[in-house]
Amino acid sequence: MNDKTADNSPETAEKEGRVIDNPWRRLNEFTAARIGLGRSGVSLPTSEMLAFQLAHAQARDAVHTILDFDELCSSLTERTGQTPYRLHSRAEDRTMYLQRPDLGRRLDETSRETLQNSSVQQHFDLAIVIADGLSATAIFQNVLPFVEALTAALADDEQDWTLAPISLVEQGRVAVGDEVGQCLNADIVLMLIGERPGLSSPDSLGLYLTWAPEVGLTDARRNCISNIRPQGLIYSAAVQRTLYLLKESRQLKISGVQLKDRSQSIDDKSASSTVEERPASASSNFLTHKP
Repeated sequence: MNDKTADNSPETAEKEGRVIDNPWRRLNEFTAARIGLGRSGVSLPTSEMLAFQLAHAQARDAVHTILDFDELCSSLTERTGQTPYRLHSRAEDRTMYLQRPDLGRRLDETSRETLQNSSVQQHFDLAIVIADGLSATAIFQNVLPFVEALTAALADDEQDWTLAPISLVEQGRVAVGDEVGQCLNADIVLMLIGERPGLSSPDSLGLYLTWAPEVGLTDARRNCISNIRPQGLIYSAAVQRTLYLLKESRQLKISGVQLKDRSQSIDDKSASSTVEERPASASSNFLTHKP
């Protein structure tokens, strides 16, 4: 049977055991999420099943991979001109970190004493904290270019910012940043941390901002910017949102649920003033299937 007479209908494909495509597959142009995978009989196609297993393995690797803090410290020193503080949470190792989240939220005594002894009679507008979190991969791939872009933006800002030396926390959770900021007498703390890996994003960097950080604060006091990576929220956009929140937080002396991120609405208004509105009749449904 030649191509002109071949029956490519879904019914024939199912009878012959061939993979049946899904029109929703076109959504992959806009997202890495698993959607419109198609099917072979009642199962997923082999290629999609293998891709799922690979993504699961990458997510597990991201959690259990040990971050090379020596290399990270050296790179940050070279780029910022300051040697970061090397700190550790109360979770002694990765196993304890995963089993006892509470220990990852506090500094061990040695780290706390290091910060308290170094920050006597000092005050900072901002303290940047970096922790491995649940994805060393995210830190390894994203934190250096993001920090470099952020510090450049802060240096160019019309407002002056005094920055504490960057703190590196091994086996750290989000809340440990508040303790670091408190010990350093910082008005604002920015916690950069590897996010819990997803099956399409094992390398997402998360950012948490807290005004007047101190031990015991809840998530309601923090602003979060998530999925910072080239395939998600790109560095330049993340820096723009971060700088907006930093300036608003310092001006209003608040953070968390009280501080709203309106940076996107500002961008949308600017864009809408330069882009012509298209008539509704010109739009098309990208899910429409044409045989």
